[in-house]
Amino acid sequence: MNQPQILKQRQLSRRAMLLISILLMLIDQISKSWARQQLNSGFVLPFVPGLLQLRLISNTGAAFNLFNGATFLLGLLSLAVTIGLMVWIWRAGQMPIWQGLAMSFLLGGTIGNGLDRWRLGHVTDFLQLVPVDFPIFNGADVAINLAVICFGIDALTRRHGQQHT
Repeated sequence: MNQPQILKQRQLSRRAMLLISILLMLIDQISKSWARQQLNSGFVLPFVPGLLQLRLISNTGAAFNLFNGATFLLGLLSLAVTIGLMVWIWRAGQMPIWQGLAMSFLLGGTIGNGLDRWRLGHVTDFLQLVPVDFPIFNGADVAINLAVICFGIDALTRRHGQQHT
């Protein structure tokens, strides 16, 4: 296989990025719906003993309790980021694999939390790490953090001369 074919295989298409985003958003929304139906506020359900438990909370702020009570402002920010990401993905058509995954994860997570803010007036959080004092989070938050990791991997691979065309 010659070099251009190898690089082409490492591209993520617009369709793939949007499908990944939709899948992540659906998983996030389904898991949050389950949490709201099955967990009482304050009730703790061990999930992975010694690592992860389920505890339902309503979050009117952003990560680490920043901007607490600013649901409308954060909803507008989610909408703006969603529109910006969709335009970026649409114009790009395809992206290097790590950048495409980052955009997909970021879009899926942004839509997931944005939908909560617009529909419920808060974000549903229910995943709590046990061994550390860390804010309770959700699937959309995980997707957004994975996006940051993918952006980092993309930057490192580009920096070390493995830039994709």
